[in-house]
Amino acid sequence: MNPIQYDPLSGGDPYPIYAAMRRQAPLYCGAGGWYALSRHEDVRAALRRPADFSSAAMHELVMAVGDDEPGEQPRTLIGTDPPDHTTLRKIVNRGFVRRRIAQLEPRIRQMARERIAPIVARGGGDLVADLAAAVPVMVIAEMLGIDAERRHDFRRWSDDLVAVLGGRATPDEVERSRDSLDELGDYLDFIIADRQRQPRGDLISALIGAHHVDGVLTEDETRFFAELLLIAGNETTTYLIANALHALLSHPDQLELVTARPERIPHAIEETLRWNSPVQVTMRRATRDLETPHGRIPGGANVLLLLASANRDESVFSRASHFDLTRDASAHLAFGLGTHFCLGSALARLEARVVLEELFAAADLQLLGPGVFRHTLLLRGVERLSVGATARCGSFAAARKIA
Repeated sequence: MNPIQYDPLSGGDPYPIYAAMRRQAPLYCGAGGWYALSRHEDVRAALRRPADFSSAAMHELVMAVGDDEPGEQPRTLIGTDPPDHTTLRKIVNRGFVRRRIAQLEPRIRQMARERIAPIVARGGGDLVADLAAAVPVMVIAEMLGIDAERRHDFRRWSDDLVAVLGGRATPDEVERSRDSLDELGDYLDFIIADRQRQPRGDLISALIGAHHVDGVLTEDETRFFAELLLIAGNETTTYLIANALHALLSHPDQLELVTARPERIPHAIEETLRWNSPVQVTMRRATRDLETPHGRIPGGANVLLLLASANRDESVFSRASHFDLTRDASAHLAFGLGTHFCLGSALARLEARVVLEELFAAADLQLLGPGVFRHTLLLRGVERLSVGATARCGSFAAARKIA
């Protein structure tokens, strides 16, 4: 009998159970017939084999957020396999080319400064609500061409949808999520229709533009991609920024490295992605009976790929449980790998870098209590982080070399 009892919805600190699984049950079978892979080598291999490990499981998971009405469902970037995924990826890549992302930096920097100034002026606050959750939703809203006055709605819609995504939602949470999904869908339908009549320079216009080489998305596919982007580009980046701030403020020696050498901020971001991945888990489905070094996975079984566990695999990262900015964290799997490598990885890294640069240039920070974490099936991140802030002038600001 397996002495390890892993519940992906239990909350709390998952890393001790991940470590036990890597040692004792690298292929874990959960109640109900699902499986989990926890070692870096196994997770990496599964991500590279979409023919054996299908993303259909992710499609069903995200579709479960909506109503259960039957009907033809749109193709989704997160829930398709090649060749459909290849086609969709080519289309949506229009909005995520490196040049387009790099051009966003001045505006993101302005957003960050606007959010940081009041925190410093009042001597502190909640770095998640006041900063980490605010900037990503502003960025996504502007990318999609959403009116500024609807940004609070976007955050509310995102929070409501994430609350039920693979979690143990209450009836009230389910009802709120469906109401929010309806509101979001209606609003996006309005935006799509408007951009069809009068294209602008935003992402919605780029997605519905007639590019016959790569193809076009249907209206339903465009709407669903925008809905997915709201969650994937907002919640995950919020948690990346929040987790990085929590990790640094909880490790004064590592914070000192960053404040002494601000060029190490990108290292802090990569180590955060490895040490406390915002996306803890992704799901796949075995397309046939699969033999692994640790046992058999029957065809049709859902398989949890534990990205966060893989990122603390001691066979890949020495002293893996330690937060260490001097290590090479580049082998982490926080953004996935292969076919489904995160489309918005460059944008997430840019937002996190800019926010940390601006915040540490503006203030010295002190934790006023432990961070409060939120944990769903897929995501884990700090949702409240209270700090004191003292205006800073001197070495950090002078050391930054920002164009």
